[in-house]
Amino acid sequence: MLAATVAGVAAVLSYQPHSKPAGRRPQPAGIVATAPPSARRAPAGRRPHHHTGSKASGATRQPVTVIGADAPNQYGDVQVRVKVLGKRIVAVDAVTLPGSDPRSQEISAVAGPILRRQAIAAQSARVDGVSGASYTSAGYRQSLQSALDRLGSTHRPATA
Repeated sequence: MLAATVAGVAAVLSYQPHSKPAGRRPQPAGIVATAPPSARRAPAGRRPHHHTGSKASGATRQPVTVIGADAPNQYGDVQVRVKVLGKRIVAVDAVTLPGSDPRSQEISAVAGPILRRQAIAAQSARVDGVSGASYTSAGYRQSLQSALDRLGSTHRPATA
């Protein structure tokens, strides 16, 4: 039993959190432009390859990435980046999580991956949150919702 506890504590302490380095500011929120393949330049002497999706199967769509607003709290800033394909959330990454002290780093290391999984499963900002990480969970919800709001109705995932 003691060996399992020691192994668990070692795993948590060795995890590298997604916290901001000292002096780094949160990124400005907004939509990150992703150029479609047709807008990319072909190397000199080569013709660009254009993919044409069939109307029956739906045209090829490009994912849209949006950075949510910074959600500060007493332990640090929380900010997320969301990648949406069509109306489906395909990825959520923490740009910034609290990490100004060892305890905040430990909480963020545990809470970040759990909140990511919850957001993708919920396909919305309606995440349950993580026990012991109330401020981080609330900031995560706030930043995620602001990112989804920026997407507008054409890309916003359906909420239950």
